Amino acid sequence: MNIKDLHTKLKPVSAIPHFKAAEGNVTAIQILNNQLLKEHTTKIPALLVCVTGEVVFENEKGIKEILLPGDYVNIEPMIKHSVKGIADSQLLLIK
Repeated sequence: MNIKDLHTKLKPVSAIPHFKAAEGNVTAIQILNNQLLKEHTTKIPALLVCVTGEVVFENEKGIKEILLPGDYVNIEPMIKHSVKGIADSQLLLIK
C-alpha cells in the first residue's frame, strides 16, 4: 500500500481519515502543486508530517516553515494556519 493511492489527482486538496484510535487519529492529506489548504484552526494539538513533496506551513503567529519529506511541524490549538503545496505532496496529520 502507498499513501498516494488514498487520493485522486482530481482533487487538488484532499483529506481522508486514515486511522482512528481510542485517543487520536491520523488523516492522510494530499496537496497538489500550487494548491492551498485554506486557513483554519484545530481544537487540539496536532503534528503535520511531510511524507512526499514540499509544502509551506504558515500560521497567524508569523511562523513559516518549509516542509520536505521527513520534516514535521507542531500545530498549536486555536491558532489559524494554512498549508500551500509547492510540489505535489502527501502528508500525515496526527491528532
